[in-house]
Amino acid sequence: MTATIHRIGRATPPSLDPLMTLVAEDMNSVNAVILDRMQSRIPLIPELAGHLIAGGGKRMRPMLTLACARLIQYMGTRHHKLSAAVEFIHTATLLHDDVVDGSGMRRGRKTANIIWGNSASVLVGDFLFSRSFELMVEDGSLKVLKILSHASAVIAEGEVNQLSAQRRIETDEEQYLDIINAKTAALFAAACRIAAVVAEKDEAQEQALDTYGRHLGIAFQLVDDAIDYASDEATMGKDAGDDFRDGKVTLPVILAYARGNDEDRAFWRAAIAGHKISDDDLAHATALLRRSGAIDDTLARARHYGQRATDALGIFPASKAKDALIEAVEFAIARAY
Repeated sequence: MTATIHRIGRATPPSLDPLMTLVAEDMNSVNAVILDRMQSRIPLIPELAGHLIAGGGKRMRPMLTLACARLIQYMGTRHHKLSAAVEFIHTATLLHDDVVDGSGMRRGRKTANIIWGNSASVLVGDFLFSRSFELMVEDGSLKVLKILSHASAVIAEGEVNQLSAQRRIETDEEQYLDIINAKTAALFAAACRIAAVVAEKDEAQEQALDTYGRHLGIAFQLVDDAIDYASDEATMGKDAGDDFRDGKVTLPVILAYARGNDEDRAFWRAAIAGHKISDDDLAHATALLRRSGAIDDTLARARHYGQRATDALGIFPASKAKDALIEAVEFAIARAY
């Protein structure tokens, strides 16, 4: 892969540090809400939830809510509980995803379903979803409730769509984009949009933040799908090639299959069907992806969506918050390099 291009004047690779510094004080309040609301008189619930919540995730989605609130100069505190609600939705979906995928590793640690079993993981995921809705109701805004509840439904639809596409090599790019728009981008978009709602900003600013989050989410997922074939467990926090072994038809595979000869296509049909999942098969798949330009072109799409995310912030004046949000996009893309 070629080197990524940073903004003129940047001497170092892009980082989430500016975003984390910007929202550090607010995140302390959000973390306090998370810690309080994941408690239960049933000890297994905070034990299992805490394993994932404390597992080294960047908390990117709640940080986006906080940073967008800072961007539009919101001075209240409603976004603290709502950021916690966003994180609970995300954590619940991760618990459910790991059960569906049979995942063994996340963020470099054993998944909850491996330690406590599938049933406990699903039920604690349900508990966290319920907590998120309690927090939304406490906020009192029907519009916020509508945005986040709709995002939750869309995420579930995306997961079912992905399940129906699993091991189906004929999955096309349109369905793939529908899947990632739902399972990843919808929560990014909602997390950003609700900041404008609590700040009582106009529809144009709401839409701009929604667009920023949505395109950042798509870019983020495109990069994840590319580096599944081009990275390692230390970088990904999961085993390289998990998507390949799970029979997930992601954009790199769709492009490589479309561009392959008869022999290449026969390999992809067998691999996605689950008949070729060895390390040698993964190495061959990666070679086909590189030869066809599928990984490079997937990352080019990610840069395109990243630029659209950045462009959406154009209506907002210059500020540290705007710079941090733009650098978050650049960081999302740079993870591949």
